[in-house]
Amino acid sequence: MSTNTEQAGPAKSRTGRDLPAALAVGLSLFGIVVVTLTWFPIGFVALLVLLTSLAAVELHEALRRVGMRSAIIPVVIGNIVIIGGTYAAAVLQQYTNVAWHVVLLGTIGGTVLVALGWRMFGGASGYARDSAASLFIIGYVPLLASFVGLVLAQDDGVVKLVAIFLCIVASDTGGYALGASLGKHPMAPIVSPKKTWEGLVGSFLLAGVVGTVYVIFVMHQPWWIGLLLSVVIVIFGTAGDLIESMIKRDVGIKDMSSFLPGHGGVMDRLDSMLVAAPAGWAVFTLLGLGL
Repeated sequence: MSTNTEQAGPAKSRTGRDLPAALAVGLSLFGIVVVTLTWFPIGFVALLVLLTSLAAVELHEALRRVGMRSAIIPVVIGNIVIIGGTYAAAVLQQYTNVAWHVVLLGTIGGTVLVALGWRMFGGASGYARDSAASLFIIGYVPLLASFVGLVLAQDDGVVKLVAIFLCIVASDTGGYALGASLGKHPMAPIVSPKKTWEGLVGSFLLAGVVGTVYVIFVMHQPWWIGLLLSVVIVIFGTAGDLIESMIKRDVGIKDMSSFLPGHGGVMDRLDSMLVAAPAGWAVFTLLGLGL
């Protein structure tokens, strides 16, 4: 009779992730987001700045794999200034003569100039390539993430931001549920073979229900606004997921990093939000529900 002396390791998901670690990290982040959004919005912005700074570092390391070296120090500093400054300007806009869009453009422009100047000390070889890496990260992370703060700074900003979050979560959940059970037709096989058209239908269905119900009963707005918001968030959130997948395929990695145990990298969690937040902000603003 043989005896198995191997000890069982941590429980793994179907994708090979550490489930206990994933649950612990996920619940912790969820708790922090709920607490800060409810009672301490500035704390939420600080959390956003921290996560996006880590995301910028992840992108810097990913791009290094294909020979592109961004000026990560001024990029991270700029990330803090762009997101924090834009949020502060939007909140204080009614008390000052400085509009948030002036601060956003100024901080982005300043970050770009400093990053370009910083790289000059590395010599001419590879200057254009490395500068492109810096500008890519600036445009991808702090510029897009600043719209999260802009939504939060609006009247009833917490309620609006939760609406976007819920639509993203519903999109991911509906897409996974229907895609895993009925998915047979790949939507973008070159970029993400596991994404299917059936999963996209699931995303639209669940996000549509969640978004519509939330807008009616929490935001007290017409049902069609919830439906419109959910459709926009699904489209742009899915695009955000595919964009990050394309980057990872190009540089040859599965996860952006191991910053979040059981989840992979910070960018692996922010990819949908970064692209969906500006779209959600546009919906609220164009419908006259913004600042």
